[in-house]
Amino acid sequence: MEEKKAITEEMKEHEKWYEEAKKVTVETLPEFVRHLTEDYQHDYGTICHALSACGLAGTYAIENSPCGGITGFQARFVMWGFIRHWMYSSNKCGLKIVDYDNMLYPQYEDKFGKYISKDIFESLKKEARKNLDERTVGTHPDVVAHWQSIVGGKVPYGYEIRED
Repeated sequence: MEEKKAITEEMKEHEKWYEEAKKVTVETLPEFVRHLTEDYQHDYGTICHALSACGLAGTYAIENSPCGGITGFQARFVMWGFIRHWMYSSNKCGLKIVDYDNMLYPQYEDKFGKYISKDIFESLKKEARKNLDERTVGTHPDVVAHWQSIVGGKVPYGYEIRED
């Protein structure tokens, strides 16, 4: 049995995985995954890079296949699908990613205001009402008061309701 290569993030071995992932095909995907899972002794950080690179490799394998060729719009849908199903499967009110690079350009000013849509606020009110109905026992009084203020129509943290 071959010895696994012990690596750390400081060694930057993982940086090449992301480049290799872009070239993976359906046929080469199993070997890519096997390599990252069996040939390395991962530490706390490198296992995260291995997972990310394998996820990207799977995505690129399909994109590089005859059924691939998605648009940027579809790619955003894929990204949100992954985020929602991997980390935020219980999210009920919505998510937002902020690209701070856009702060370099004045035309993106509207992306940095403290605004939420009416639909998001209605979701917050619904979840706050549900929490008040189901979860007040043992909940800190400040949290209960916060939920009550949302149900009462107060938009939290200085946000305003504005439609996109």
